Amino acid sequence: MNGAVHVPARRDAPPPRAVAVRAGRIAAVGTNDDVRALAGPGTEVVDLAGRMLVPGFQDAHVHPPAGGLEMLRCNLSDAYSVPEYERLIAGYAAERPDDPWILGGGWSMDVFPGGNPPKDVLDRVVPDRPVYLPSRDGHSAWVNSRALEIGGVTAASADPADGIIVRDRDGEPWGTLHEGATDLVASRIPPDRDEEWIEGLRVAQAYLHSLGITAWQDANVGTKDSGYPTFEPYRTFAACGDLTARVVGALWWDRHRGIEQIDDLLDLRERGAAGRFTATSVKIMQDGVIENFTAGVLEPYLDAEGRPTDNLGKSFVDPEELKLAVTRLDAEGFQVHVHAIGERANREALDAFEAARAANGTNDLRHHIAHIQVIHPDDVPRFAELGVVANAQPLWAINEGQMAHLTVPFLGPERSTWQYPFGSLVRAGATVAMGSDWSVSSPNPVWGIHIAVNRMTPAEYAYGHEADAPFLPIERLDVGTALNGYTINTAYVNHLDATTGSIEVGKEADLVVLDRDLLSIPSAELHTATVQLTMVGGERVYVTDDLA
Repeated sequence: MNGAVHVPARRDAPPPRAVAVRAGRIAAVGTNDDVRALAGPGTEVVDLAGRMLVPGFQDAHVHPPAGGLEMLRCNLSDAYSVPEYERLIAGYAAERPDDPWILGGGWSMDVFPGGNPPKDVLDRVVPDRPVYLPSRDGHSAWVNSRALEIGGVTAASADPADGIIVRDRDGEPWGTLHEGATDLVASRIPPDRDEEWIEGLRVAQAYLHSLGITAWQDANVGTKDSGYPTFEPYRTFAACGDLTARVVGALWWDRHRGIEQIDDLLDLRERGAAGRFTATSVKIMQDGVIENFTAGVLEPYLDAEGRPTDNLGKSFVDPEELKLAVTRLDAEGFQVHVHAIGERANREALDAFEAARAANGTNDLRHHIAHIQVIHPDDVPRFAELGVVANAQPLWAINEGQMAHLTVPFLGPERSTWQYPFGSLVRAGATVAMGSDWSVSSPNPVWGIHIAVNRMTPAEYAYGHEADAPFLPIERLDVGTALNGYTINTAYVNHLDATTGSIEVGKEADLVVLDRDLLSIPSAELHTATVQLTMVGGERVYVTDDLA
């Protein structure tokens, strides 16, 4: 009661101030008097005292088990300098003298010249054990000499078709591996046990609930053969009732196999339903990232002097094969979730969805393309035309070191203005859902809303303080649209919109209390809002002392 309740606009009624919850569902939305009349002797009354009540936030693209494991290991994601990385790695290794590998991650590419950290830093702080630390975007790994030795990576090693071994002038491995080259070392790391993945998931869920997140789509759910075996841990965690969030798992598409793997995915989907977990989506990685020049682009990358190179990045799945795969997955009733960064990869994904529609007709599978960093202007209207959801990660749409030093100079001035076109997509009628790709970037939806609206970095965020100017401000969103991106639009992606994503009578009471009204404070202050209560199905999964 006594709060700012965020509901779909209603011109025929005053803004509601109170909500009643009964048996885990929303029983009434209205004035204080409306709701007070429903209270009985055993009713718990929460006085919001001007706070804001919003639907539970949902993340459209996130990796909680890996994020939780990173929190438990050598976590570099809150640091932003080589001395800080050295201190954290040395301290972590000293605290765990018996660990055979030093694992963790979260370093930022722009801290290092060319985005490539050298092995000698790790050799100095951990000379006796292998070190394997993925970058914060997960597309590269920083390794020491011992790890390269175990992986058999030498000057004579050839680059894999889907990756790059960074080398020094003499051809020796430098200490950075990009994309598929990371598997040369990662495949030699003893696999994590299911219990470790479950503990990572448990830690991650508590953290995400503290940020108001009540549901998500995990963008990489696989089996032990995939190298990312989170399918069984999710099922176990959900079956025993410990999964309090609502989760859609996107099953991993192995780019080294073909459409014969669809039979395996059908089996996983059938076995996957447990508690609040389902596995009804399939994730296809179509390209890499711009910072290591593996994102698929239409015109070549530029070199450091601004001259065109012969590098067009990579298509991890042949475009014609992608059309066949998406068409078959669509026919089998799978939602398809494509990673696409470069403008060519985004076009290839849209072409595949267009092929599926031509072959199978329209449906309600709600396919989506995640990241959408660079979109050719000709392709912006196609999202709405094809019914493809634009799955945005707003924390990336800022002026930060990676953007200034590893992106804009190599894309060139015109193409750089095509980045993260959230406003253009909305104006063209597309549905824009939002996520974080955590642990790539913070999963805090309040910060995501702040950046979607301001295109500038929150003061508390470690990255993006190199410039005071907003990043492509023409692509800003208003607060309500950004809020919808984390609520009803992501619920739509997850096929949860009939029961969650908005505050309406009959829906599940997945609710969040913020300490201030996002719609009434200056946009520059959005990042200051904090979560004080998170509920899933009417049950408290996070609460601060203020509302305990």
